[in-house]
Amino acid sequence: MTTRPEGALPLPDYDHIPFGSLAARVRTLDIQQLEQLIGYERNHAQRILVLELLEHRRDELKAGAEPTSGSPTAFMPETAGPPDSGSVVGAESGPAINPPAHGDPTNPSQPRT
Repeated sequence: MTTRPEGALPLPDYDHIPFGSLAARVRTLDIQQLEQLIGYERNHAQRILVLELLEHRRDELKAGAEPTSGSPTAFMPETAGPPDSGSVVGAESGPAINPPAHGDPTNPSQPRT
């Protein structure tokens, strides 16, 4: 395990991880790391669903489950990178818009009926 500055959380950018991703990431943590997140969550955001998730995982570990392999600091796919500079999205005009069958009110040669 790598050393962290005093008070650093075991999951980088913890406060901004979406709930669905958090469920997968906490599976890599041990009991002490989960206790640290539970204490942080209770003292800061107090999100009930997050606390339940963390406490449930802690209980699983106490019952004999093992942390999964993987790194809690791995690349987060839920974080979008900057767009490519050569993006062509929206660069082309769409198909010609045909006026409605009942005529175009802005065109005097196609009166509305």
